[in-house]
Amino acid sequence: MKPEITFSRSTKQPSGIAVILSGSDGKGSSGSEYADPEDVAARAAKIAAFSGKQLATVDVIAPAGSSADRILIVGTGEADARDEQFWIRLGGRICGAVKNAKRVTVWLDMQGSKSTPQEAVNVALGIMMRAYRFDTYKSKKNDDDKPKNVKFTIITSSATSAKRLLPQAEAVAGGVALARDLVNEPANILGPVEFAAHAKALARLGVKVDVLTEREMKKLGMGALLGVAQGSARPPRLAVMQWSGGRAKDKPVAFVGKGVVFDTGGISMKPAGGMEDMKGDMGGAAAVIGAMHAIAARKAKANVVGIIGLVENMPDGNAQRPGDIVTSMSGQTIEVLNTDAEGRLVLCDALWFCNDRFKPQIMVNLATLTGAIMVALGKHHAGMFCNDDALAEQISSAGKATAESVWRMPIGPEYDKMIDSKNADMKNIGGRFGGAITAAQFLKRFVGETPWAHLDIAGTAMGSVSSEINKSWGSGYGVRLLDRLVADNYER
Repeated sequence: MKPEITFSRSTKQPSGIAVILSGSDGKGSSGSEYADPEDVAARAAKIAAFSGKQLATVDVIAPAGSSADRILIVGTGEADARDEQFWIRLGGRICGAVKNAKRVTVWLDMQGSKSTPQEAVNVALGIMMRAYRFDTYKSKKNDDDKPKNVKFTIITSSATSAKRLLPQAEAVAGGVALARDLVNEPANILGPVEFAAHAKALARLGVKVDVLTEREMKKLGMGALLGVAQGSARPPRLAVMQWSGGRAKDKPVAFVGKGVVFDTGGISMKPAGGMEDMKGDMGGAAAVIGAMHAIAARKAKANVVGIIGLVENMPDGNAQRPGDIVTSMSGQTIEVLNTDAEGRLVLCDALWFCNDRFKPQIMVNLATLTGAIMVALGKHHAGMFCNDDALAEQISSAGKATAESVWRMPIGPEYDKMIDSKNADMKNIGGRFGGAITAAQFLKRFVGETPWAHLDIAGTAMGSVSSEINKSWGSGYGVRLLDRLVADNYER
């Protein structure tokens, strides 16, 4: 589905599907009598024992006196429970229920209250996010699979203001769609070079993009990142994206993403079952590039840097071995005891490079880093590890606002000792227990005093839980979280 969304103050001749809202208090959409002159919706709701529960629906044929074909009644629940996420989910619920329509009219104002511009735009955002699908490689598409241009008209008293806000929602939806596309792409199509090309494409939005090659990374001493890449025939890349929307003197906000385009585990090879999912092991990099798209497309008034380390972890004759010792860009040495703990090796050089080159005011890295975080938190929260309480609160608040939830996890010296090595400065695993924590402790050794957070998104970026706004395997998790973090805290 390709939604085309417009806002209007009124319409007397709706066509296609007419969407009417109904709350738990019995109050419905004001002005919807044009679509339902015979009050069919009220009778249908009574017959269906419809109580107005949030996002419950009743779908009926429109009466003869209506210009619409169908009437969709959608519950809005109690008025005080309609938060920001409700309106986004409402848009997704509506989009999912109107598959074969060409035109959809939504009456948003409720009896006795008017929708705000932001509520209207949030409905539009939900529609755009739910409309996403990944079917690039289907050679035959049935009628339901074929993209359709669907015109959504949202009737609201705030139409004029909502129109002005719509480009911001389109920017965010575009960033989420980009991240989903990248996570969903098969690894034979999306290698490090191809991923870097997607970063370069952000130049059209005004993002300055530099891509470091293997040769340039060798000069910088990125032995940890390059050690992961050496088993693959595909060369690594480090993409550096800069958006300069703030004042020249302002230090940037920095986002760093793990971009392992496919992870076999290397010599410490993963079991075959489920290995195909490792095409999504670049979900952190996808979130960063998606966030940079959103930030640039809405012309955020902030300086933001996005850095993604792009490699493939393969087990050929040149691959690094368990027991190898590599030297990171920081000069610290790492004993690689498990080649499947590779993401932290990629990130440590990217974090050090970021901190050294840009002196950011904060750094946030995202990575599908450990299975341990899924054991701890499942698929509804990302694990957050942070060395700064103020930054942790900012990220938690952004997560609550966007429903891209995080849960703060512990770090501390008792865990740090678990990654000390007898043969090098550190080892890349800490043993069986606390695997997500020791991974975070490893990364912490490369951030200095900069306020920093590590988000382990292994459970939320791929194989994600189905929702009203996403039916895709790749969720695009992190795009809205990072964008909101910037918008709420770092824009002038």
